[in-house]
Amino acid sequence: MRKFWNWVKNEEGVEELRIGGYITDDDFLASFFDSTTPNEFKEQLNVRKGDITVWINSPGGETIAASQIYTMLKEYNGNITVKVDGIAWSAASIIAMASDNVLLSPTALLMIHNPLMGVYGEVSDMEQAINVLNEVKESIINAYQLKTGLPRTKISRLMDAETFMNARSAIEIGFADGMLYGNADELESVTVDRMTSVAATAGAFRSRFRNNKGLQKPSPVISYENNGVPIESLEKRLNLIIH
Repeated sequence: MRKFWNWVKNEEGVEELRIGGYITDDDFLASFFDSTTPNEFKEQLNVRKGDITVWINSPGGETIAASQIYTMLKEYNGNITVKVDGIAWSAASIIAMASDNVLLSPTALLMIHNPLMGVYGEVSDMEQAINVLNEVKESIINAYQLKTGLPRTKISRLMDAETFMNARSAIEIGFADGMLYGNADELESVTVDRMTSVAATAGAFRSRFRNNKGLQKPSPVISYENNGVPIESLEKRLNLIIH
């Protein structure tokens, strides 16, 4: 597996880590795609001391894997600054929320949306899948609310709309604290129909993302017993939730 993080020390002696690729805890999948796995991430993080900078350029991935990395960063004994130089979409945006200081490049994008999963079966299976997705969404909102201080209902609506944010927007809404290489307040605001533009962008992104097998984990085939879903199957299903 090719690692997609690289530790270096900048001129000020601060440790820098770059996170990129598909976020997953599936070592088999990681052998095929550019990815970041929590286990290897933890090994790299545990040997560091002092303040660190985390650079992110990732389209997202699995919610549980992102949650693990988020928690590891929260537990780290030192100040963490997250810098987004490309994209922090989907599950990668959860990782960014672990920092008290999130900075976006003027050309970077942050995106949040609802979790999704692939499942089939009878009505009870569909109902359970809906319940699981609702609970996963609530857990994601926890991270966003701790960072932004926004009401949960507003965050939920932003996720429903599959909201894309440039540096200025992310700062205004509360998902970022500043912009690299300049002051976002000095950028002229352009009046647009935000919901229309977001819907159009989201539709194009969703189509391209799902058709690009290099960015998406293949949909698993899951079967269930007629007398219910075993806990092992539920755990596997949780690990396959994409955000």
